[in-house]
Amino acid sequence: MQELRSLTPQEIERLQSQNCECADWTRVKVSARFNPHFIKNTRFSGKIKLGVLENEFELAGGLKKHSCINNAVIHNCEIGNNVVIENIQNYIANYLIGDNCFIQNVDVILVDAKTTFGNGTEVNVLNESGGREVHIHDKLSAHFAYVYALYRHRPNLIKRMKAMVDYYAGKHASDMGSIGNDAMIVNVGYIKNVRIGSFCKITGAMKLKNGSINSNKQAPVYVGRNVIAEDFIISSGSRIDGGCIISRCFIGQACHLDHGYSASDSLFFSNCQGENGEACALFAGPYTVTHHKSTLLIAGMFSFMNAGSGSNQSNHMYKLGPIHQGIVERGAKTTSNSYVLWPAKVGPFSLILGRHYHHSDTSNLPFSYLVENNNATHLAPAINLKSVGTIRDAKKWPERDKRKDPDKLDFINFNLLSPYTIQKVFAGVSILKNLQATAGETSEIYTYQSCIIKNAALKRGLELYEIVIHKFLGNSIIKRLENTRFTSNEEVRDRLKPDTTVGSGEWIDISGLIAPKSEIDHLLCQIESGEVSKLKEINNVFKQLHEQYYTLEWTWAWEKIQEFYSVTPETITAEDVIAIVEKWKTSVVKLDEMIYTDAKKEFSLSFKTGFGSDGNIQDQAMDFEYVRGAFDKNLFVMATLKHIEDKKALGDELIERIKNVK
Repeated sequence: MQELRSLTPQEIERLQSQNCECADWTRVKVSARFNPHFIKNTRFSGKIKLGVLENEFELAGGLKKHSCINNAVIHNCEIGNNVVIENIQNYIANYLIGDNCFIQNVDVILVDAKTTFGNGTEVNVLNESGGREVHIHDKLSAHFAYVYALYRHRPNLIKRMKAMVDYYAGKHASDMGSIGNDAMIVNVGYIKNVRIGSFCKITGAMKLKNGSINSNKQAPVYVGRNVIAEDFIISSGSRIDGGCIISRCFIGQACHLDHGYSASDSLFFSNCQGENGEACALFAGPYTVTHHKSTLLIAGMFSFMNAGSGSNQSNHMYKLGPIHQGIVERGAKTTSNSYVLWPAKVGPFSLILGRHYHHSDTSNLPFSYLVENNNATHLAPAINLKSVGTIRDAKKWPERDKRKDPDKLDFINFNLLSPYTIQKVFAGVSILKNLQATAGETSEIYTYQSCIIKNAALKRGLELYEIVIHKFLGNSIIKRLENTRFTSNEEVRDRLKPDTTVGSGEWIDISGLIAPKSEIDHLLCQIESGEVSKLKEINNVFKQLHEQYYTLEWTWAWEKIQEFYSVTPETITAEDVIAIVEKWKTSVVKLDEMIYTDAKKEFSLSFKTGFGSDGNIQDQAMDFEYVRGAFDKNLFVMATLKHIEDKKALGDELIERIKNVK
């Protein structure tokens, strides 16, 4: 705002003639170019600062409206340039209102005491009864929340993290609210103790209380019709609409809640979507998606997950209360009417079909199907690896990243195959081989974690796990040796040496960020010791680990290559590399052919049922093709075939480049 001055006697007279009131006009300060012409029927009180009213707004439909202040009661506010504030049914109190704001037909906007605007709100995630509460704040990342919620076995760590949040909340506490530049608030009921960012659009919301809406120019926030929100933080680029009701929730960047979705004590991180259904004590990591009216997500941790209609979980056994929790690792799906009785843990990229009551832990059997059969859980290890749906999901997630804010809160690794998943594949191989050794290779069924595994499913699982190990390790070695000419085996060995020792050992997925456990442990020790004491410092470590992923991945992959292919850094030769690449080529092609076959099922005769109504078989086929397209012209099918050719060419290029190295 420009330099301020007091009102002139003529300006006071003009305002009074336009039915404006103030008990003490000396407390009203205005910009140098202030013109009172566009202020009418308004009562001022407290300390007031006013900008100029010179510009016009062009509204939808072509209507133009001059900036103005009409029909309002304004107490203790600082108002920027070129605003529209009119038809305030009660009053606006204790707010800093930015330039170019449009505020119309509002009941009340006020701050009634010093407040943190939702920062520090306790969210009882995962356990409704408490014990895993996360105190939310503007800069909350999925990774920070993951540690905060799950690492309760390190009380000093949690104490230090809580202190950081308390410091941040205290630093941003104020008895003055703010509405950023270019915000629009129209046809809204009750707004109390809410900080509203620039370019935010709020239309038709019923009640907003104690929260922050972190909108900005690059990623505006929209809050729509009949929304009720209390004790909340909404991050940039998100949209809350259609009568949603949220209480004690953090909404991450580019999330979308709509069509009457209700959520309490829940965390939603980047690109989550919730429609029609319900969430309670939910930890929704990036890309948790639920669209169906009958779906409840409760007391669970998910990420990259799609919930089918009627999906449900239970955290209550009617004994000691709703104290149970579940973890479904990244990439899982639930089918229609699926049910899981917590506690349970489901491995990454698994599919849950039917109802499951036996508290199993399949976290080391990734890419599996969990299928209900006669009230028992039947497990098909690795079968999801050859599903076209798994590959389609992995490709669509980065394409559906709607975050526009340059300052991203979550550092998301989209890789289907990573040290995190492949270490679980290795663990799965050990589990399945131990079952064979214990019960015998001819046993019809095996039992693991209260799950039944049929003999054929176990053997198929071992085969698929071996294929995907060849694929990942081959990918890694080809990537490491690309774009380099070698004249000797020594040069090959030198290139294969990792750039760092960091990356060895176990890897973890902390809600979207895949990183070596050793580095996360190091960070947590630094927090416990006080060496790291600021939220920004923690987020910087997460950012660095994300940016260094491929460097650290090679450290892990190189160790596994030595172990799996029985080679050593001192003796490996170009010939050994060629053998690894040949196995990689075979595995990649075999897996892609399985995916191709799975995709082809979608175009079989049975899937054409209902097409070509009132016609013959030829009409049915033509109608299907016009709607769904021809199989050989399907974009995914064409991409799969191209992937086979590209991968063959990539492997052949490396083989050709090093085949004469001695």
